[in-house]
Amino acid sequence: MFPALLPARCLRRCLRSLPPLPAAPPQRGLWGAGPAVGGDGSGGGGGLPLGRRVAVAAAAAAGAGGAWLWLREEKARRGRARRRAELRALALGQGEFTLRDQAGRRRRKADFRGRWVLLYFGFTHCPDVCPEELGKLSRAVARLEGEPGLPPVQPLFVTLDPERDDAPALARYLRDFHPRLLGLTGTPEEVAQAAAAYRVYARAGPKDEDGDYVVDHSVLIYLLGPDGLFLDCYGRARSDADIARSVRRHMSTYQPLTEDEE
Repeated sequence: MFPALLPARCLRRCLRSLPPLPAAPPQRGLWGAGPAVGGDGSGGGGGLPLGRRVAVAAAAAAGAGGAWLWLREEKARRGRARRRAELRALALGQGEFTLRDQAGRRRRKADFRGRWVLLYFGFTHCPDVCPEELGKLSRAVARLEGEPGLPPVQPLFVTLDPERDDAPALARYLRDFHPRLLGLTGTPEEVAQAAAAYRVYARAGPKDEDGDYVVDHSVLIYLLGPDGLFLDCYGRARSDADIARSVRRHMSTYQPLTEDEE
């Protein structure tokens, strides 16, 4: 069973390390030429019997297989530790923010601690990208809600256009998406602070003759863990199924990044 765990090159290396088979002695002829063959089938010569050679080969292969599995697991463990260190360094740079939701209630980043969050930054006058991304976010949350046993995910939308996106505007706009999607707005300074906390690029373009304008911004959906810190992000190429699959994997392997949560 154990040799099957090994790559072919490892098994060949184990077999080459064994002592060579002894040369077969000359056979006794009909009239008595040469030594007799041993009655036990061992060939009567020196060296290990075939059964013991097979046992030694199997033991060597098992030992090499165990070492190979341990090295693979150790490499994976070090990779996870390195990833956690990178995430911790990034996450601890995220600052606090205070904004208002579509009902006018003040919301702080700490209010979402203990919950899984999918967060998107955009603006309600966006012609196509933001509706597409919010629709994808809403479908990902719905997929996760359909799986029993998973903790709930809170969808969040933070506007990058506080000049036009006040609380009533957010309430009207978000009716077309997930019923639990929470919109957040605030003063230009508060919105800029929230965007900076997640390294979101945003810049309003020039106004046309009607006073309309477009906000150029980075397009990412962020995943926050129950400790409120960044775990992953998803670009436009990721589907709602991709996002749901990734969130599910993070839930199954989650470990807090902050020491007070460990």
